[in-house]
Amino acid sequence: MAKLSPLLKQATPVLAERGEGVYLYDTDGRRHLDFTAGIGVTGTGHCHPRVVEAAQRQVGTLIHGQYTTVMHEPLLRLTDALGEVLPPALDSLFFLNSGSEAVEASIRLARHATGRQNIVVFHGSFHGRTMGAAALTTAGTKFRAGIGPLMPGAAIAPFPQAYRYGWDEEEATRFALRELDYLLITASPASDTAAFIVEPVLGEGGYIPAPDGFLEGLRERADRHGILLIMDEVQTGFGRTGRFWGHEHSAARPDVLITAKGLASGFPLSAIAAPAELMEKARPGSQGGTYGGNAVACAAALATLRVIQDEDLVGNSARQGARLQDGLRKVAADHPEIGDVRGLGLMQASEFTTPGGEPDADAAQRAHKAAAERGLLLLTCGAYGNVVRMIPPLIVTESQIDDALGLWSQAVADAVG
Repeated sequence: MAKLSPLLKQATPVLAERGEGVYLYDTDGRRHLDFTAGIGVTGTGHCHPRVVEAAQRQVGTLIHGQYTTVMHEPLLRLTDALGEVLPPALDSLFFLNSGSEAVEASIRLARHATGRQNIVVFHGSFHGRTMGAAALTTAGTKFRAGIGPLMPGAAIAPFPQAYRYGWDEEEATRFALRELDYLLITASPASDTAAFIVEPVLGEGGYIPAPDGFLEGLRERADRHGILLIMDEVQTGFGRTGRFWGHEHSAARPDVLITAKGLASGFPLSAIAAPAELMEKARPGSQGGTYGGNAVACAAALATLRVIQDEDLVGNSARQGARLQDGLRKVAADHPEIGDVRGLGLMQASEFTTPGGEPDADAAQRAHKAAAERGLLLLTCGAYGNVVRMIPPLIVTESQIDDALGLWSQAVADAVG
């Protein structure tokens, strides 16, 4: 009898039978408050009626129209609709299936467009598990160990992790930009550097927002040296941070934007967006794929976008995210084991540390487990596994935020005594 790979470890013990809104129901009928959202995927909640209806309708007419063979209406309508929310200059789209694929496509485009090889990434980054994306991932060795040699040309610069360094954001930003400048004259000459790729909020790296000044400093250096700025919005896009795109908290605008996760409410779909004149510099045959732009996924994505707009889910993300962060800070005030609370919108985290300020993964894991036992599903992240993250669907209400905070407070008390 076949079994799943033993490497596929569940973060929670739940065997899900169905989902509805912010809740998952297991095979015993128990309800769980889902603050994982499928790792930030189900932004409109589980089985939003409008998304379900759009997908069901599309399944009955056209499931797969391979888009380098034929064109189909869901893809064209989605492309037009995304033009309403993308930065105006990014008027050309290429659709794929996953975040990793979109990252790889963005790197291929950057190298073609600039004629340069090197890509600068930042400590704590997560850009995927495929071979090229893994070379750009520094959130933990588990994503890249034992599979080398990795793609050449990746250079790593510091990310302004203020809490880790023990500095304020301004000092951390100055340090990170100064070290980036040093990298460009030592390890990755500007004339050989095709792109900077950055997450507006580190995801697997610990839910650390990039300071505005850091993103703006990247934009200034990209312009100065003819380097492309790629924003990896796989997790931060589609309202997650309280703005439609995570980079919109700053004045910096990307040359290339990557989106996935919340794009289609659980259907596999990703995309890269760039100015048409930049996209035209990709070589013929370098963009394609069998399943990218699947008709059902596109129909679901279009419905997702309309739900986000019609129900003001970006605004709700900002409002409920502020409520969530305030509550998490109150819990942390009662438990010194939580050294830091941070995040943007509905992308919030609590970092557990020892009295000496060292990462405390054991405490984080105990709190995570205790929360699951009480019916609150969460995830961990960070290089040391000592950060517990909350990623509820964007439809979450005040009362559900308060329920989660109550369960979290009890879970932390259970974990640390």
